[in-house]
Amino acid sequence: MTSENPESAGKGKPERYSSTALCGALREALRENANPDKAPGMQAYMKSEMPYLGVQTPALKAVCRKVFAARPIEAQKHWLDAILAIWRNADYREERYAAIRLGEHPAYEDFRTLAALPCYEEMIVDGAWWDYVDAIAPRLVGGLLTRYPEEMKGVMLEWAHSSDIWKRRTSIICQLKFKDATDVDLLQACIEPSIDHTEFFLRKAIAWALREYAKTDPEVVITYITENAHRLSRFSKKEALRLLIRSGRIDAVP
Repeated sequence: MTSENPESAGKGKPERYSSTALCGALREALRENANPDKAPGMQAYMKSEMPYLGVQTPALKAVCRKVFAARPIEAQKHWLDAILAIWRNADYREERYAAIRLGEHPAYEDFRTLAALPCYEEMIVDGAWWDYVDAIAPRLVGGLLTRYPEEMKGVMLEWAHSSDIWKRRTSIICQLKFKDATDVDLLQACIEPSIDHTEFFLRKAIAWALREYAKTDPEVVITYITENAHRLSRFSKKEALRLLIRSGRIDAVP
């Protein structure tokens, strides 16, 4: 692991990577932007055991841009180590949001290979809540599915049958941003193990995935829901078809 470059100090140049420096700078910057008045409400809304600093999204994005730009990472291993160091040592929820942002940082596109999947999986399973998973699934796992479709299809089908509901949710919503590139067979196969599950976050995932794809091909979604109306929950059907009903495309939930 390389150390910070002393020649860059005070000259406005990016520092070389140091895990300790990166984590320390991030923690300091987030605390400088804390809003104690907002923190309790944010924690209550998310039903989080981990406290918040009260750093709202625009400020969080600005902090991450500044800190990450000042401390570039030159090797994939160091990038993964940094993500997990921030994640595992977090005292506040915003620090974990920052770990996810480091994972999706544009500068590290080439690092987002299958070697990153165990890191994403750890955050999904350990985080075990919708705010983390709903960022990681479409933005990170979905990216791997685009880049490595054959390998990732197998992983997503395995996760679809997992005893962990958050891995199941990931498999269902990982294609949210795919539009006409959506693998419909894979989407339906990932829904299948959870189609009649009573867990709210799985029902919500099914509804969300179908509603998003309905913007691209409403007929496929209408047909799928009609054929599986007896198995899908009322909630999933209603939420999946909400925009189509509102637009008058269909009259009612099957």
